[in-house]
Amino acid sequence: MPALSPRRGFTLIELMVAVAVAAILAAVALPSYTAYVQRARVPPALDALGAYYTRMEQRYQDVGNYANGADCAVAVPTTAPEFAVTCALSNAGQGFTATATGSGKVDGYVYTINHQGVRRTTAHPKGTPSTNCWSIRGQTCDS
Repeated sequence: MPALSPRRGFTLIELMVAVAVAAILAAVALPSYTAYVQRARVPPALDALGAYYTRMEQRYQDVGNYANGADCAVAVPTTAPEFAVTCALSNAGQGFTATATGSGKVDGYVYTINHQGVRRTTAHPKGTPSTNCWSIRGQTCDS
């Protein structure tokens, strides 16, 4: 009679434990990864607002106001694909506020900068910070 060789492979319980561990890891990691990818879509808008502020300040130094008739003198940037950038004048062309409003996967994100360089997060899915800053995480700002 031949000797019995030990069986190779995994038991059903071992397989179920491995699947459960993988499911728990996925449940924790997937929302974090999704939030990370969403936050990664914000910096192009902040860069566009910063560059726009610089161009508007150059205009003010050259001409003495931010206006070109009833509109902002500098065309708003279109480099942030998921954000619409707008500009509104104040004080008869002596002030402005540029706003980047998110749409699609960044819906609910709104950032502004004004002629004094004040940066604000005016809307964020996780709440707006209490200080003047651009927040990509909500309620707090990275310095």
